[in-house]
Amino acid sequence: FSAAIAITEQPISVSVPVGYSFTLRCRAEGRTLLQYQWFCQHQSVCRQIPGATKQDLPVTAQQTQLYTCRINDLYKNAVFSDWVKVEVHQCVARGLPPRLWQGEPVIVLNPTEQRVEVGKPLQLQCAAMGVPAPSYQWYRNGNMLEHQKKKKLWITHAEVSDSGTYLCCASNSHGEHWTNAVDIHIGRETLPPAEHLQLCRLVFLLATGKIALLVGNNRYQHHPNLMAPVTDVFELSRLLEQLGFQVVSLLD
Repeated sequence: FSAAIAITEQPISVSVPVGYSFTLRCRAEGRTLLQYQWFCQHQSVCRQIPGATKQDLPVTAQQTQLYTCRINDLYKNAVFSDWVKVEVHQCVARGLPPRLWQGEPVIVLNPTEQRVEVGKPLQLQCAAMGVPAPSYQWYRNGNMLEHQKKKKLWITHAEVSDSGTYLCCASNSHGEHWTNAVDIHIGRETLPPAEHLQLCRLVFLLATGKIALLVGNNRYQHHPNLMAPVTDVFELSRLLEQLGFQVVSLLD
């Protein structure tokens, strides 16, 4: 029976730059001597990797592929490990020194500011490297979006209520890193830039209520990036809006 073989360590998915070298690991226990064989799959083609018959599989990242390991015993019982993804980022420069990078998340693609008409799709993208591969969590105006846990945030039919400031957190067992925050505007029609600017000036001149301008500086030339300003701006925005202020939030 296949239960005669128990996998004690599954391989893990990774997200790495092209040319980066690492090792996929698989461990199992059985009643007899165990044999290992690694397979890879690229664009729906699965093949056995010649000579890959050890517990550890050295890999030099060249292209995004899936991997699995088959373990069998002398009684012809066999089990397969989980399929894992080796995501390779071609746009990242070669030779990222391992001494400087311990596998913590590194953002390689930030979302961009967008203006979308009501009813049209909204798509935001981000990407991060990491060993293990990072998990993702999107936020709007500082609030976690419970069902947006992928690199791509997709809203089929955008509503005015989807407007706001978005950012994503990439995290793994080594830590977390945040994308840039971007403003997303959902409107019923898109004005030409000149008319939009005139309208903004008119609204500003006619405003008779209380206006609050919040500036959160997150990045400094000679100091590590800060995360607190981003969350502070979100919290203060919410409090000031409850007090009747019109809030304009700027980051960096």
